[in-house]
Amino acid sequence: MKVLGIGNAIVDVICKIDDNFLLKNKLTKSTMKLVDEYELKKLLKNLKIEKTISGGSVANSIVGLSQLGNSVGFIGKVNNDDLGKKYLEGLLKEKVKFHNNVKSEKIPTGTCLILITPDSERTMCTFLGTAGKINEQDIDDKIVEKSEITFLEGYLWDQGGPQKAFNKAIIKSNKSAMSLSDLFCVERHKKFFLDLVQNKLNVTFANEQEIMSLINTKKFNEVIEFAKRTGKLIVVTRGENGSIAIQHDEVVECAAKGNLNIKDLTGAGDLFAAGFLHGFVNKFSLRESLEKGTELSSKIIQQVGARL
Repeated sequence: MKVLGIGNAIVDVICKIDDNFLLKNKLTKSTMKLVDEYELKKLLKNLKIEKTISGGSVANSIVGLSQLGNSVGFIGKVNNDDLGKKYLEGLLKEKVKFHNNVKSEKIPTGTCLILITPDSERTMCTFLGTAGKINEQDIDDKIVEKSEITFLEGYLWDQGGPQKAFNKAIIKSNKSAMSLSDLFCVERHKKFFLDLVQNKLNVTFANEQEIMSLINTKKFNEVIEFAKRTGKLIVVTRGENGSIAIQHDEVVECAAKGNLNIKDLTGAGDLFAAGFLHGFVNKFSLRESLEKGTELSSKIIQQVGARL
């Protein structure tokens, strides 16, 4: 197996809204907020659902890698309920092997409400459900050891069971990569994320906002110097400023594609990571890997939803 993803097994529920909806519900545009089941139902009450699809950040990346012809697998936690069954069907359809036992849980399968405003920005309200209850028993050593690289998401990291699952996966993996996922996650777990990036991960994916928050800076050149000091591979997406990969003293930049008909920014980072990891595991150069990531992220933002 080329890449094993470990992440939140979340069903995406996509709705189009106006900016007033965000103001009315005290939501911050372009961020992710954790909600409970009651709050999720309350938000959904007056919304029209555009699309329901198997999601989760790393799962989206893994599907992208599968579509590029890579042998991939995924570990996540779902309930044996209707949404859980739909989730598995979505992965199997994309030729992704699901490496966990599905059984009846006390908590429902996780759901992410993706709210798309007219400017194509997405704001997420996530009910983690049983996805957030992943623990070290859910991580099969043999499966991790058989993959070239294990890809994790910052969204999943939390103290307790998820932290133990993370640490076990990183220790057992041949190489490990992680996406910082969201500014909310970085600010919530800054100390732990900094330790992961500096000492445990081989590859880190972040956007400009996330990595600058992680190291408490407002100057991007300090991000480059920080990345060089780690000696690891750090890949940063910068919106219209393109992307950059830093490894030791090698710094490679890639321009963003122009003249795109942007419909929805959901999944841009997930598909960028898929394209870059495709290059990484298939021995592309850093430039070629950045270009593949840019190609996939450019495609996904011209449609609604996070899967091509």
